[in-house]
Order: sequence, then structure tokens, then C-alpha cells
Amino acid sequence: MRNKIPLLILLFNFSNFFGQTPEAVLKDHPQILVNLAEPLKSLSPTPCFAERDKNTDENFKKQPLSFPNDKPKRGKKNRIKRGHKRHATSEKIANNSPHDSFIINSTHEPPKREFRGVWVATVANIDWPSKGNLNTELQKQELVQLLDEHQKSGINAIMLQIRPAADAFYGKSRELWSRYLTGTQGKAPSPYYDPLAFAIKEAHERGMELHAWFNPYRATFDLIDANTNEKHITKQKPDWFFTYDGKKLFNPGIPEVQSYIIDVIMDVVRNYDIDGVHFDDYFYPYPKETYPQKSLFLVDENTYKKYNSHFDSIEDWRRHNVDTLIQRLSDSIHTAKKYIKFGISPFGIWRNISQDPNGSESNGFDGYSRLYADARKWAQMGWIDYINPQIYFPFYYKAAPYEKLVDWWGKNAFNRHLYIGLAAYRAAEKRGGWLDPQQIPNQIRYLRNNPNVTGSVFFSSKSLIKNLAGLNTALRDDFYKYPALTPTMPWLDNIPPNPPQSLQVELDVKEGVPVLKWAPPSKAIDNELAYGYVIYRFNDDATVNTNTPKNILKISFESAKTSFIDTTALPNHRYHYTVTALDRMKNESTVSNVVSIKISRGK
Repeated sequence: MRNKIPLLILLFNFSNFFGQTPEAVLKDHPQILVNLAEPLKSLSPTPCFAERDKNTDENFKKQPLSFPNDKPKRGKKNRIKRGHKRHATSEKIANNSPHDSFIINSTHEPPKREFRGVWVATVANIDWPSKGNLNTELQKQELVQLLDEHQKSGINAIMLQIRPAADAFYGKSRELWSRYLTGTQGKAPSPYYDPLAFAIKEAHERGMELHAWFNPYRATFDLIDANTNEKHITKQKPDWFFTYDGKKLFNPGIPEVQSYIIDVIMDVVRNYDIDGVHFDDYFYPYPKETYPQKSLFLVDENTYKKYNSHFDSIEDWRRHNVDTLIQRLSDSIHTAKKYIKFGISPFGIWRNISQDPNGSESNGFDGYSRLYADARKWAQMGWIDYINPQIYFPFYYKAAPYEKLVDWWGKNAFNRHLYIGLAAYRAAEKRGGWLDPQQIPNQIRYLRNNPNVTGSVFFSSKSLIKNLAGLNTALRDDFYKYPALTPTMPWLDNIPPNPPQSLQVELDVKEGVPVLKWAPPSKAIDNELAYGYVIYRFNDDATVNTNTPKNILKISFESAKTSFIDTTALPNHRYHYTVTALDRMKNESTVSNVVSIKISRGK
């Protein structure tokens, strides 16, 4: 009971913050049950855990909240003044650091290449669709509005959850339609459409990548899923699953399970024009402990006895099972389509330095020991193309300091791309380091100063669009105010396409705007044609320089579209234009010829 008391106190604090009764808070914000329990893990000798997954927000729900030892000092020297100018030469990061404040340079313009992602969670209808029984037209409208909002904010990659619980948000699947799409598991959209194909088309039209987000092992999410369709894989192959905390999970130790999961994902790789395959942090289940301190144990001892051949511990065997899936899937993806990226978003701590000399300067829950996820190894072995650790903590948080974890991952990405997972959902929290509205903006500045970090991903779409603590505004007006290409991956493809040919510009007399037209490029030396285009515009007195993003008018992943109407051109101005070509890996060609035009009259 003594462990429950802090949770109840915090719950009533939350009810005051939201202006609701505790019951209403839990109904509208169920992730609080999980988040409230987390800090106790690092503060008490015996960890305690709240229920995970049960009607909770996806991905970051396991992260600790900030407790009093996480609060920023209020001394004048360390405090960041509210209203501090965003474009100052530097900013001091204020928190409870026992060390001197470090400096973050914030004068640089946004980079031309940067991964700017957002997770769009479908499980429990977190982000999209808003309900599981919307008709097709409303589903499409919601998704288009969501993508439009993120395009305005400079987002260039969408992580769309398409398999939340051994089900599907796509038509070409061996698994059943998700109930989060239609309200009933196994029921197709009506009128029929393929949500994944639609999302890919809409994302590419906006110059966004679409990464298909899979949950590999989770088979049921809640008690409703437990009473599932008789054609669901849990009913067809009951021996493939174990139950943990009332939920069904694929048993990673069964070889047939690994092959099945790979086959499911490869259906999407072969049949859809996705840009990436994405996993989050869910591998073996997050440990569940109850009150009083009584642990739940994984029930895979018999599987271990049956399939283990050379591991002395069940823990090493479990990690090997996950490793094997990652390696086999990586090989399968890149054999089928070399340009599809494979990335994983693990828990923010691989191992603590107290556990392993290669670990980070942290003292919290770790993915290696508790989830059997050796994310560092996956990058080191080159099995993944990017790693996206969820560092949902503020600066100087004792158990998991943001700056220490970013630095550690920067040194342990092994020349693979590193994108930092950022907690948009926490931006407006009224506790600890999150009291500072500049917490996430400063986190973006910090990661941009690390040459080994090439982007970030926000959880989640809904939180970002809500503009908590003005974060979305900061992206639009500052950090992401210019378009950006995603970083190239030379280990997959380092050959750029040829440039577009015969660029022409003419004035649409009726509308008074320039119209660009060009011919597609010839095949490059790797036999690839253009996949998309970048259109640049320069003022009359400017040097034609495509290295800066401020001159980008449009990024398009539509190879068939070889024209562009510049509706933003101003009357009585003279402009210069040029166009480059992109291939699937976003390698960019040299420029086309440069054309010029004077807009002599208004529309």
C-alpha cells in the first residue's frame, strides 16, 4: 500500500492540472497510470511498474516522469528567461545540473538534409483514425488534414503504424483488418480502399517519406482483442503465443514465429511503395510487477529447453532470438528492395555504465536487460539503417539525462543514421525540467550540435498538432522553416541521378505566375531514373546556390510530374529557377540549366 500512496497523490495533482476529476483524467489520459509508476523504479530499491499497454498511449508510456530532483534551479545565473529570443547567439540550458551550464549554438540556419519524423499511432485510435468506425471518406479526410498540418511544420517523414496487434491497415495482408480501422476485426473498409496505399500516395505528393511501422510480437492489445476473431492468428496457431499480463504475444523463441513475422512484413515490402520498415521499442514485453512486490515471469522455459542449443542463460537466448529476427529481416528487405530503409526505435537506455563499461552515464531501466533488445549490436553489425532511441527525458534528469544519452548514442551509432526520439507529448508538463517551455527547442538545438545526429522523430502526431508549449509553432517559424531532404545512405546507394533536361519557364498571362516545365533525365550509371525533383528559386541579385534550403520551393516524389506553377512569385520581381532530380535514396543530381523571368504585372 505504501507504494500506491505516491501514485494517488500524483493522480490528484494531475486532476488539478487537467481541471477534471481523477476518474475523468484516467479516462481521457490513461497513459498517466503508466507514467506515474515509472519514477519509482529508479527511486526505490525494488522497482514497481504500472500496467503497460492497457488503453495507454503508444511508445513512450514507459518513460519516467520528472520528480522533484529533476526540477530546474531557480537561481538567476541558471534560469532561462521566458521570452528569451530564439535567435540569440547561444542559450544556456538551465536545470539542476551540478556542473556548469553548457552552451548551445542556435545561430545556424536549418540544415538542408535532416530527418524530421513523426509517429502516427493507430492503436487505440491514438492519432488516426479518430474512431474505429468512421466511413472511408472521413478516414481519408482526417489523414489528409494530418499530413497537411505536418507538411506546414516541415515534417518530411511519417512513421505510420500499420500492424498494431497482428492485424492490418492494408489490404494485401495475410492478417485480418484491424478493428482500429473499421471498428470490427476482420471487417474491410466500406467503400473499400487501401489505407496504406492511400497514405503513401498522399505523403509522397507532399515530399514526405512513408515508413511502415510494425509491432512484431504483440498479438493482442487489450481484453477486447483477447476475444478476437476466430480467423485471427492467435486462434489459428495458439502454440505460437504466450500470455503475459493478460495479453497474447508471439513467442520469439519459436523459429516458425520468426519466419511468419518476416513473411508478414515482406508482404508490405513487395507490394507497397514504402520508404522504410520501422519497429518501435516493443520486443519481449515490458516487465510487469504488482503490489505487493510480486513479479510476473515470462512463460517460455519450455521453448528455451526445446530450441536452445548453446546458450547458458535464458536471457542470452532471448536476446539471440530478437537478434536473429532483426538480421534475417534486414537481409530480406535489402534483397527485395535495396532502397527500403530498416530502422528501429529502442528504449532510450541501452545499458547503464554500472552494468557494462560500454553503457551510458545513466541509472535507469534499460532495453538490453529488461526487453532483451541489444540495439547497440544491431547498429554495430549493420543490420539496421537508422536507430531512433526514445530519449523522452529532460536535460540533467538524474536517472536518464538527455544530454548524456544523446552523446552516448552519437558514439554508438556505428556510422548508421541516428535520429533522436523526442517527447512532444511532454512539452507542456508542469513538473521538473518540462516546466521550461524551451526544453524541447533546446533539445533540438543540442542534437543539431552533435555531428553524429542526423534528425529527430516526435511522439506523437496528435501532441505535435496540438502545439503544446508552442512546439509546433517553433518548428514552423524556426527549426523547420525551410524544407529539408532526408539524409542520404551511401551504404545503400551513393550514385546520384542525372539532372533534368531542357528546363523552360514562361508566364501564365491569365494568372500572372511563372510556369516551369522540364524533361526527365536520362538513366544514371546505376540504371536508375529520377524518382522526384527539387525546385529552387533565387532572387535576381542572389547567387544560384543549392546548398542552402531557403531557396527550395518544392520537394516532390512524383517522377511523372515534370512541371511546376510558382503561385508565390510576386509581381515586379525577377527570379531565377533551377531543378534537380532525386533518386529513391534522395541522392540529388547536379542542377539543370538556369532560367529567368520577370513578373511584370500583378495577377
